[in-house]
Amino acid sequence: MGYDKSKYDKIILGIDPGTNIMGYGLIGIIGSKTELISIGIIKLSQFDNHALKLKHIFDRVTSIIVQYVPDEVALEAPFFGKNVQSMLKLGRAQGVAIAASLAKDLPVFEYSPRKIKQSVTGKGTATKEQVAGMLKQIFKFDAMPQNLDATDALGAALCHFNQFSPKGFGVNKGKNNWASFIKENPKKLGGKKK
Repeated sequence: MGYDKSKYDKIILGIDPGTNIMGYGLIGIIGSKTELISIGIIKLSQFDNHALKLKHIFDRVTSIIVQYVPDEVALEAPFFGKNVQSMLKLGRAQGVAIAASLAKDLPVFEYSPRKIKQSVTGKGTATKEQVAGMLKQIFKFDAMPQNLDATDALGAALCHFNQFSPKGFGVNKGKNNWASFIKENPKKLGGKKK
């Protein structure tokens, strides 16, 4: 199908949990460079039963993991809203996405919307459109996705990469790779420098 996992040092799956639309984005890491693998959404509005939505989330996240075999999962944490029922449903959706990832033995990382915006645009108060525009420039995709939940998920994946990238915000520059970063920064991973 044109997808070759072996060309990447690492693959990160980003997820933007939702109860009507869940976004996902996958990036591949080659050295210190990032490459867009896939971006899309999981539509859930056709299910009128919340439990069926959760089952569909679990099944689709599992199928994405089986298809692309990511190494890590980065999720956007739900923001706190005033509607308790909406927050409860969103938390369940996130929990099911986490459970699907953990069932495949993948480490899961969670980032606040503000942290993701800061990581992608340099500004924690950026709009969804600004995040999407920056991601379009970084990954050079032709057309903006119709739904910004997909770019939010891609932002979560890039934010996760930026947390461990020796170059930080300039993710597509430099000659460092994951192995050299781990060797140079053992304290960030809980080990001792050799």
